[in-house]
Amino acid sequence: AILGKVVRVGCSKVGKTSLIMSLVSEEFPDEVPLRAEEITIPADVTPERVPTHIVDYSGRTICGIFDPLLSLSLLQANVICIVYSVNNKKSIEKVTSHWIPLINDRTDKDSRLPLILVGNKSDLVEHSSMETILPIMNQYSEIETCVECSAKNLKNISELFYYAQKAVLHPTGPLYCPEEKEMKSSCVKALTRIFKISDLDNDGILNDNELNFFQRTCFNMPLAPQALEDVKNVVRRNMTDGVKDNGLTLKGFLFLHTLFIQRGRHETTWTVLRRFGYDDDLELTQEYLFPLLKIPPDCTTELNHNAYLFLQSVFDKHDKDRDCALSPDELKDLFKVFPYMPWGPDVNNTVCTNEQGWITYQGYLSQWTLTTYLDVQRCLEYLGYLGYSIIHEQESQAAAITVTRNKRIDLQKKQTQRNVFRCNILGARGSGKSGFLQAFLGRNLARQRRIREEHKSYYAISTAYVYGQEKYLLLHEVLPDFDFLSEADLACDVVCLVYDISNPRSFEYCAKAYKKYFMDSKTPCMIIATKSDLHEVRQHYSLSPLDFCRKHKLHPPQPFTCNTADAPNKDIYTKLTTMAMYPHMTQTDLKNSTFWLRASVGATVFAVLGFAMYKALLKQR
Repeated sequence: AILGKVVRVGCSKVGKTSLIMSLVSEEFPDEVPLRAEEITIPADVTPERVPTHIVDYSGRTICGIFDPLLSLSLLQANVICIVYSVNNKKSIEKVTSHWIPLINDRTDKDSRLPLILVGNKSDLVEHSSMETILPIMNQYSEIETCVECSAKNLKNISELFYYAQKAVLHPTGPLYCPEEKEMKSSCVKALTRIFKISDLDNDGILNDNELNFFQRTCFNMPLAPQALEDVKNVVRRNMTDGVKDNGLTLKGFLFLHTLFIQRGRHETTWTVLRRFGYDDDLELTQEYLFPLLKIPPDCTTELNHNAYLFLQSVFDKHDKDRDCALSPDELKDLFKVFPYMPWGPDVNNTVCTNEQGWITYQGYLSQWTLTTYLDVQRCLEYLGYLGYSIIHEQESQAAAITVTRNKRIDLQKKQTQRNVFRCNILGARGSGKSGFLQAFLGRNLARQRRIREEHKSYYAISTAYVYGQEKYLLLHEVLPDFDFLSEADLACDVVCLVYDISNPRSFEYCAKAYKKYFMDSKTPCMIIATKSDLHEVRQHYSLSPLDFCRKHKLHPPQPFTCNTADAPNKDIYTKLTTMAMYPHMTQTDLKNSTFWLRASVGATVFAVLGFAMYKALLKQR
């Protein structure tokens, strides 16, 4: 891949073409053409070891004359070399009177191209042109450097291309504003995110372990203890609040990078920025945020064990008060490394929250599980913002994802490796679908009534225990437009058909939906009789719900209510998870009460144990 395009301009007879030919052939050419062909310099010729495309322009054809080809080439350039002759004052004057104005006029004003001044023919004079050039460099901040060289005796030829490549690879423009003598806001923003990711315990300080991890991550080598102290001493000497508790603060971290840039060590800052996923415009690259992940049909996406460990550590470092929930301020702090707030108020009605409505530890992991299942690209993006691949030292955050095997294989083998199961909830309007979702999150009717309509969620996700195994059950409320159910509305592991026992027209929807969409499918179905605390009325359908279930060999309608004093009963959700895990089981098996007893045994014990173990881990820390 061609990494940089170097355009060389200058008046005629200054030696632009000779410089290129001397670099390529390593000897001064006897005959010099008017203009060199466009050349790609191979990586092994140059000190930076990267290929470079070089475009030469003849001063005879363009000096003083508008050339549209030059304009096009300037727009495509990554760096421009303005060549002058050290023994020709007129060519030096042309740098400011002609070339810089022409370049500025033909290029984007918001992103000034780096310029390199090249003084050729240094073999013809004994004095340096630097005295004349320095004021020009001070006047134009886009000038990166000036190199005096000689095409004839090959002096500084490779250095010239080194600086040209350095200007391409490590440009000053995006990082630093020379007029203000400080870093640009976009650079400060990127480095602040990097500091926050590297601050593994979130105490606002990079301690020695964190600094060493950062150093190893970016430069593949730790710092010696003395070198660490030297770095901190430099910061101490220059600012009062750059070092705290023998660790580097954000101010100290930013100061160090400002110092690197001011001393011409841009490559240090660029190495850090690129390691954390940034491009030349200080935006996170598409390759970093969205690594390639192939998902075959009928497969789902889940987080693997390492991803959960990482997300637990992220939760842990932001749960400052150790209450196993994230307050609005703690959540805001967690998402400071994002360019936007990824979770809206609907998330609080999608997962478990505490009495104050704050997302709990379990709710936090559930929301991540939901995002991974429904929109894995978004999950990859979010993990990218959090620096998963850097902290876990993986090639990309795609390493956090498990793509499950085809569901057909699960059915053949009569077992599944999945940990997340989707249950679609269908029912007529007002049948109690939303209440059924919220009850799964432990909310009774009184609590549900406090939910604002605009914060409503059509999803609910939490854990259920089957045979002592923790699984995630994802409930999705499908809108009741009977004739417009899409494949996505129907694709799931288990179906809930919900009807209101107090509404005589409620069951008809369930019966029709079952016959139209699920009677011949392999998806297990369960009929839920909601609002079971109310008086049951006769349904206006040819068969009663119980007779309908008998006829179609379904489990009998399951009574359910969320109008309870405490949290609603969750047994029904364990049953649904079990049906999703064992879709090959016949309805006769599922009717067997001992089967359900075995499946749900220990569920409560495991739920209590899981929470107790997390609390114990917190105490250890």
